[in-house]
Amino acid sequence: MRALAHRNFRLYFAGQAVSIVGSWIQQVALAWLVYRLTGSAALLGITAFCGLIPQLLVGPFAGAWIDKHDKRKWLVGVQSLMAMQAFVLAGLTWAGWISPGFIIAMALLLGILSSFDGPLRQSLIGSFVGSRDDLPNALALNAMLFNSGRFVGPPVAGLLLAQTSEAFCFAINGFSFLALIAAILAVRSTPPARAKGSVGEVFKEGLAYAWHTWSVRTLILTLIALNLTASAYAVLLPVFAADVFAGDATLLGWLWGAAGCGAFAATVFLATRHSVPGLVATVAAGSAIAAVSLLLFAATERLALAMLAMVGVGFGISVCNVGINMILQSSAPERLRGRIVAFFTSARFGFDALGGLLAGFLASAFGAGRTLMFEGAVLLVFVVFLFSRRQRLVEQVTIAQEKRDGY
Repeated sequence: MRALAHRNFRLYFAGQAVSIVGSWIQQVALAWLVYRLTGSAALLGITAFCGLIPQLLVGPFAGAWIDKHDKRKWLVGVQSLMAMQAFVLAGLTWAGWISPGFIIAMALLLGILSSFDGPLRQSLIGSFVGSRDDLPNALALNAMLFNSGRFVGPPVAGLLLAQTSEAFCFAINGFSFLALIAAILAVRSTPPARAKGSVGEVFKEGLAYAWHTWSVRTLILTLIALNLTASAYAVLLPVFAADVFAGDATLLGWLWGAAGCGAFAATVFLATRHSVPGLVATVAAGSAIAAVSLLLFAATERLALAMLAMVGVGFGISVCNVGINMILQSSAPERLRGRIVAFFTSARFGFDALGGLLAGFLASAFGAGRTLMFEGAVLLVFVVFLFSRRQRLVEQVTIAQEKRDGY
């Protein structure tokens, strides 16, 4: 927990803790609303796709734009817009005016705002801790917040949905953004240096670094493989909760919470890691755990075993995603961090969107269980490839760390 010794990071940590729980409550409520209104697995995939695909298309350019502007100022602005989106969604749902078209439009708007929000938050963490040695720990603690929110938020959402409504959940999320806005306004730190040149020139510089650095290319490819396959489980959870296990919104919350429990355990584990090159083996192992756990979840009809498999899926995905983020940010030159974070979030969430869309349509045609079996098998094949490149990846990450300050 050493990064919490820094006042600015403590403020960010507290505000983010409240905001993340609200975001998870909204995500579960939105998924349940879609399936309650339509009963369509395909629409679940479309909604998830619209919420994430802007990060694939807009994200890389957002990173270049972010590196040219005042990151703190724009983070407050983006958070304010995200709060407004949640309140509008709550109002439409409460008034009974909500429809699949409105839901897709709101998801798309949130996805566009998230394309800027993720890189803004991630690239500011280095200035909040003020020490490069504490940056990996700060990133792990930030991920721990996200995954503890996954553990707490979905079960709370399930209970709230049983007692209140989806509109109430959306309103809670709107208010939760105010905590992070207040924390960012209270931070006192030196703004990171801004990139010079046009947005196009800044983008090309970041793209050249990512493309010509073999370790970055390989890690981004790993993100793509993982999130195109294993992360698609989230889209199909309402189907498993309602049809396979004959449950309701409360059971959906517990399934999602089980994955969040595994993800939280993964970030606690990563917070103890000190060697960035040593994270490479951890990332490879996490991919393998995610693949095996996904296959187990798809194959079982026993709820207890399914919950255990969800813990494994959450652990494996989080170890891989967060570990890669730690490696990339710790190895990248300071002045390129916004762009590298944007490439990370683009691959992480953009291919999560594509995977969710694909999973929704495959599940409509072949069933949710067979879809996840196929996804798990594909990921397992990639894991074999990743293990064959592990040693070279360790060497390249070590070299990138040695060069980072003189790049």
